[in-house]
Amino acid sequence: MLEQAFNQVYTKFKLHFYRSIFGRFQKREASLTTVETFCMEIIMALGKPTVNEFSSFVGISAPNAAYKINNLIQKGYVRKEQSETDKREYHLVVTQKYIDYYNISYGYLSTVMDRIKARFPAEDVAKIEEMLDIISDELMPEIPLPKHT
Repeated sequence: MLEQAFNQVYTKFKLHFYRSIFGRFQKREASLTTVETFCMEIIMALGKPTVNEFSSFVGISAPNAAYKINNLIQKGYVRKEQSETDKREYHLVVTQKYIDYYNISYGYLSTVMDRIKARFPAEDVAKIEEMLDIISDELMPEIPLPKHT
């Protein structure tokens, strides 16, 4: 039961995103391939990774990662930012162009969160948040993410 309920919610988020992306294809606004979209999702989630951090996370060679990233830079979705602590190192920074693209998905997340807050008592919402934090931090240690405030 729990697996089915969670899968249904996760699937609805994915399908909403896909439907929105296909809408952009109709208007000729989408310029990311499927793999590039996955790369962008990873870069965004990792929070300004280096090329090596990205390639290690994805499990591809640094040259392959650099090729994918250079395509994203050419399309205007990512830029490289020199590290302040190690001038030889560059971090991948998501541009506003991608944030606008990403907001298709995030906007729906905000809508659902607002509905949750309206539908459930504040203490239930706090409990859901606590449970999601535990799931993310303790039960999914294979996928570490930087903390966002």
